[in-house]
Amino acid sequence: MFELPKLPYDYAALEPHIDARTMEIHHGKLHNGYTNNLNKAIEGTDLATKSIEEICANAGKHGAAVRNNGGGFFNHRLFWEVMSPNGGTPSTELNAAIMSNFGSMEELKTQFSAAAGTRFGSGWAWLVVHDGNLVVSSTPNQDNPLMDVADVKGTPILGLDVWEHAYYLNYQNRRPDYVAAFWNVINWTKVSELFASAV
Repeated sequence: MFELPKLPYDYAALEPHIDARTMEIHHGKLHNGYTNNLNKAIEGTDLATKSIEEICANAGKHGAAVRNNGGGFFNHRLFWEVMSPNGGTPSTELNAAIMSNFGSMEELKTQFSAAAGTRFGSGWAWLVVHDGNLVVSSTPNQDNPLMDVADVKGTPILGLDVWEHAYYLNYQNRRPDYVAAFWNVINWTKVSELFASAV
């Protein structure tokens, strides 16, 4: 059975960029809900012995409860890990890949922010390792690039939740302001580790 992961920082650690009350609700209630509902959906099935990555990989073959809650569990677990009040800088290898695939960090920011800002309704923006290269993509709802249903498949190393619950208390309908603030709390040390594992 899956368990709600503990945050590696306290709820107020990402302020003023992401407020403590949003973090408390987002982690303690919403992510906890996805965790509990995933466990209910897979209880008594062969999925109960699978990793969350395996569950996501075959999301299109499972029902909506498994796909939505499995995605919600994985996506949020990654989201907490790729944020930090002291995020460092990209590793030499990750920085080289950013330069190779985007030309500059600013171009990566531009493309990623556009993916986040133009995702209609609820969903996620991603930085993905796809065939050894870095690409930006977005997915609806709680889908992610691990899933067989994703337009761009690969290993996500950075994800941004653009559901309104992720930002509405602090930013209301100003999603672009929330997306811009996200760049201040990225845990580049963790993203670099995920990149190294993915390639």
